[in-house]
Amino acid sequence: MIRNYLKIAFRNIWKNKTYSFLNIFGLAIGITCASLIFLWVEDEVNFDSFPKQDQVYYVPTNQKYEGEWRTFYSTPGPLAAALKDEIPGIMGSARTTSQDLLFTVGEKAITRRGRYADVDIFEIFSLSFIEGTITDVFRNREAIVLTKETATQLYGENVNVLGKVIRVDNKTNYVITGVIENLPENVTFDFDWIAPFDRYAVGEEWMLGYGNNFADTFVALSPKANFETVDKQVRSIIAEKDEGNDTYAFLHSIKDWHLRSDFEGGKKVGGRITYVRLFIVIALIILLIACVNFMNLSTARSEKRANEVGVRKAMGSGRSRLIFQFITEALIMAFIATMVSIFLLLILLPQFNILIEKNLMLGLSNPLHIIALTVITSVCGIFAGLYPAFYLSAFKPIEVLKGMKVTHGSAAFIRKGLVVGQFTISTVFIISTLLVYQQIQHVKNRDLGYNKDQLIRMKVNGDMIKNFSVIKQELITTGAVKNIGVSNSQILSGGNNGAGLTWQGGNNTEDVLISFRYINATFIETTGMEIIKGRGFSTTIAKDSTNILISQSFAKLLGDGDPIGKKIMRNKSYTVIGVVRDYLYGDMYGTSDPVMFFNDPEPARYAYIRTKSGIATDTALSKIEKVMKKNNPAFPFEYTFVDDMFNDKFKSENLIGKLSRIFAALAILISCLGLFGLAAYTAEQRSKEIGVRKVLGASVTRIVRLVSKDFLKLVIVSIIIAMPLAWFAMKSWLDGFAYRIDINWWIFLLAGFGAIIIALLTVSFQTIKAAVANPIKSLRTE
Repeated sequence: MIRNYLKIAFRNIWKNKTYSFLNIFGLAIGITCASLIFLWVEDEVNFDSFPKQDQVYYVPTNQKYEGEWRTFYSTPGPLAAALKDEIPGIMGSARTTSQDLLFTVGEKAITRRGRYADVDIFEIFSLSFIEGTITDVFRNREAIVLTKETATQLYGENVNVLGKVIRVDNKTNYVITGVIENLPENVTFDFDWIAPFDRYAVGEEWMLGYGNNFADTFVALSPKANFETVDKQVRSIIAEKDEGNDTYAFLHSIKDWHLRSDFEGGKKVGGRITYVRLFIVIALIILLIACVNFMNLSTARSEKRANEVGVRKAMGSGRSRLIFQFITEALIMAFIATMVSIFLLLILLPQFNILIEKNLMLGLSNPLHIIALTVITSVCGIFAGLYPAFYLSAFKPIEVLKGMKVTHGSAAFIRKGLVVGQFTISTVFIISTLLVYQQIQHVKNRDLGYNKDQLIRMKVNGDMIKNFSVIKQELITTGAVKNIGVSNSQILSGGNNGAGLTWQGGNNTEDVLISFRYINATFIETTGMEIIKGRGFSTTIAKDSTNILISQSFAKLLGDGDPIGKKIMRNKSYTVIGVVRDYLYGDMYGTSDPVMFFNDPEPARYAYIRTKSGIATDTALSKIEKVMKKNNPAFPFEYTFVDDMFNDKFKSENLIGKLSRIFAALAILISCLGLFGLAAYTAEQRSKEIGVRKVLGASVTRIVRLVSKDFLKLVIVSIIIAMPLAWFAMKSWLDGFAYRIDINWWIFLLAGFGAIIIALLTVSFQTIKAAVANPIKSLRTE
């Protein structure tokens, strides 16, 4: 019996191959889109999947400034040891801090980012040793542990590196005491090497107190520990150690690091999980649109299959058998669509990986992936085939065999409703993608307070500060460089900050968070910042050793009157000599904290080089490299463009924007496939009417307009429904940004016009084809 069902199903699919193709292709696109999204979601939710995932926590701190709690990913140096020693539920803790180191082995030199950490880091993250053991790796401060990839890059494949001496930053030696397996790609805190934290802390007494937050702290709870109890103890420990300090630490689960790390007012409010949920909804919507296509085309072809239903009922087939037959056809088409989608995935997945910068695998050997595809196929097949099966099997054989019209008004109404639903969703997608793009561009184009273009950032290392005057002069002499300046912090990042300052004209100044920048005299000019009052620093450091520059927002805190000449106390008294126009750093969507600039290049970690306009980038880089190799030969020439760093700040937003545009376009394509099929069916059904109208003198334009207007009405209704839905959804999204666009009415007009054009282009082929057909062919049977 099953064989007969399959035989009949395949015959019917082939008999109606045009509509079957549209159904299969629509479902295939839907399943392909959903599969790509689910693979991305799978990677996102499996971030940081270490063996002790249920026990590992990061320790952020909440600090209060100007009456508001703010969350920081840093803790005091002594906190890690205190947590392990004094809280029974914590079985391991580690302080860490990240840094770039230059490794030199013979003629080979590479820069890699890693972490100085306490030895418990290996147990906390269950890191597997290829060489060395956890009990021996940190027996002395000169030790360093490399990942397998880093060791291979330095020494080659299958080389035992244990005990080898490696030159670090061309000034000191480390001994390799271990090699660990490479970390997975989807981890939040990655590293290429680990060295003892004690080495990093040598001579740094400021790290010993609770007044400075600088370390990343990780802990592992014992399997039987109660989270609420331990978290309560963690929250109180800083106040116990540092009386009067209202800062408190808390536990942040490894499961939330990647997806739920946004905080407001000291409370967790979400994060990337919002986008994960959004794209799951988009995947389901795209599948729904594909299934709606199937329903529409199947019910639209009802008259063509009415005789088949009537004959089979007259010969004794019950309704249940007919329903089973129609659902079998739907499942077969869904299965074929899945096979097509697998083929499409094999082609598209590499390009998708390039777009999202991941290494997703289709993984057909993974049982979960097979189960997921099976479930998607079954659900799509049954859901898409259920309504047509019940609808078609309800035909009465007497009416059908007498040639009576079998179409039901309710079916036509449902069909129109489904078309409206499809284009409503498509229009919402169009509006949303336009607004997402607008918001990203709005933030990118905001006034930064400096000029990011033609600005190169380099790490300060070796003798760069010692030879700075010579380097600067030689760079300018090349004719490619306009200026060079140095700073202790990256221009786009938060950097060092603190509170407890006092100044003239201010009230409650101690709890205002101020960022500190240690720069040289040319930094302001090099970066394109603007001094709006007073003067800049002198090139003679001693002359301005107790003078400072402050940002515009800081100047407002000084109260009324001219800020120039006012005193600010931070360990000692400083005099304000200039005001710098506010510039944007840290949160690109918010406002930045006030800044205090010191004329002290010694702590500088970054150099910024401004190249001249009109000079080719390759030419400028070549000339800069020659100067740097001459004056700092021990270090390779490594650089980053500031505008690229700025764009990286919007990496997630840009990705979400691109994915939204792609999946919106595919959703629209699926909707158009259904509309195309319905247009073909309508043109076929009205072929005789069109033939009569042509004989009576109707023009092609008039006929096209006549056939298209019914579809146009549906699209206009969908636009009217979509506009308030899109407005509400996008307003809710935009409300999450401090710096945001206003939703303009022309976006809705543009999206509506676009939806109408898309619909007209979709149906025009079939309507024009019907309009130009020879009327004799359609009327000769009458």
